[in-house]
Amino acid sequence: MTDEFNTVSEDELHAYVDGQISKPERRRIEAWLERHPDRAQEVREWQAQAAALQHHFASYARDSEGDRALVSARRGRGHGVASAPAPVLLRIAAGLLIFAAGALTGFYAPAIVSGDRLPEAAENPDSLPRQAQSAFLVYASEVRHPVEVGSDQEAHLATWLGKRLDYGLKIPDLTAFGFSLVGGRLIPVNGTAGALLMYEDGSRQRLTVLLGRNSDNRETSFRIASQGDLETFYWIDGEIGYAVTGEVPRSLLQRVADACYRQFEGSEGS
Repeated sequence: MTDEFNTVSEDELHAYVDGQISKPERRRIEAWLERHPDRAQEVREWQAQAAALQHHFASYARDSEGDRALVSARRGRGHGVASAPAPVLLRIAAGLLIFAAGALTGFYAPAIVSGDRLPEAAENPDSLPRQAQSAFLVYASEVRHPVEVGSDQEAHLATWLGKRLDYGLKIPDLTAFGFSLVGGRLIPVNGTAGALLMYEDGSRQRLTVLLGRNSDNRETSFRIASQGDLETFYWIDGEIGYAVTGEVPRSLLQRVADACYRQFEGSEGS
């Protein structure tokens, strides 16, 4: 069957990204995407963006019996003229409204109550792995522009990012683990300049190393955070926070993080 008759619509692609299709339909769409690499890349970007948004707002999501009552009440007020798909659309719309209301309330309420005080989630040191995982999801799947400065300019990359971080940055060498430097980019971390370094192995599996400054911190801690198959090993040493993120076995990630820690120890803060 030719693509003229075996096409996939935009709506079907969005449903695929949202996980709202059957297994046979998923197989059909995946087979179609294999024949259309440009659309496949676009879908991967959608998936990364969706995962990043879901990850960012997960702590604000709320679920209660009132949500179900809201949908039921709206359904009960119908005039009997809606078409068959209407209840499904209403449930989706109601769910989006409830989620948006919960997210906005959770995010802005602390600022309203406490003046300029930031939300607790932003103050919590655990926000470091959340930011690292979001950065990984957005950039590690990028094909054309995963980094701003490539590995062919490693010295410049270290100087540039180190200057923005006010930190004598030494870029870790992870070749012992089969990972070579792709490059890096400047990203925001805790509202200030941060650095993201990217590595990949021979199979194009990628790891990211994030660094961010927090001048209020003076403690050192080592922790692991998981989000599905995504693992982040992170630590805070003095004013700098570090996070190593990847979809790799935890044991490997820990060895990589340990190597990064030992190599960063040679970096001198300004």
